Amino acid sequence: MGFIDYYKTLELPKTASEADIKSAYRKLARKYHPDVNPNNKEAEKKFKEINEANEVLSDPEKRKKYDTYGKDWKHADAFEEAKRQQGQSQRTSGQQYSGEYGSDFSDFFESMFGGHTGRGRQTKFRGQDLNAELELTLKDVYKPHQQTLNVNGKNIRLSFPAGIENGQTIKVSGHGAPGVNGGPAGDLYITFLIKNTTRFKRDGSDLHATVEVDLYTALLGGELLVDTFDGKVKLKVAPETQSVTLVKLKGKGFPVYKKENHFGDLYITYKVKMPTNLSEKEKELLQELKKLRSHEH
Repeated sequence: MGFIDYYKTLELPKTASEADIKSAYRKLARKYHPDVNPNNKEAEKKFKEINEANEVLSDPEKRKKYDTYGKDWKHADAFEEAKRQQGQSQRTSGQQYSGEYGSDFSDFFESMFGGHTGRGRQTKFRGQDLNAELELTLKDVYKPHQQTLNVNGKNIRLSFPAGIENGQTIKVSGHGAPGVNGGPAGDLYITFLIKNTTRFKRDGSDLHATVEVDLYTALLGGELLVDTFDGKVKLKVAPETQSVTLVKLKGKGFPVYKKENHFGDLYITYKVKMPTNLSEKEKELLQELKKLRSHEH
């Protein structure tokens, strides 16, 4: 695939501001969106190029590398490292990419990495590490999870253990940017954003939930059908149970990360629900109960 001038793709000059880039991207993305151009391969290709251009130019760090090194911008870090290692800092100090994107830096890269030195020695450089975010639900990470990700235009199928935490970052070795001159690829770092749409509150591998108990069951005792994360269980409610009573269900919490068949606990807080819309007969009986209790005390 030939080199794509990202500025031309977004129909912008190289002096475009961040606002200009955002505006141009929105305008062109709407124009070439697949929903607007169904079964149009050219529009689909253009849409991908627009997104690729926006991803680079809307990121100040990536844009700076792109403006400096042109089509070789992805190797900017390796280039800087090569300058340090081979004592090229004086020769290349202040050198910026200028004019139309051509072969200047490509030739320089080839020279620096051994292509034209005549020494037959190629310096290998490790590829850049990549970072990605993956949004999952709490239900997704209750069990081991498989996900197909597109990294550098290649689909990779990854398996993740159960019990991943919100904000946790996992390293996937060798799935970063490719190396230079046959050097090893970088690594991929995936940060997980876990959405909780359940009634349970998660605290590590423990879960917490509040369950309502009607007044009569709380007073006299009985059985209660309670939801856990993977089904329902029956609980015995002791007579004279108070509101905010805490009950622990051992092993009914969340999976412990990388410990197969190990689970945290589920903590149930009882909330006694007061009856409403009392009938006259119920009110009479409660008055009798009130009198009875006052006589006893």
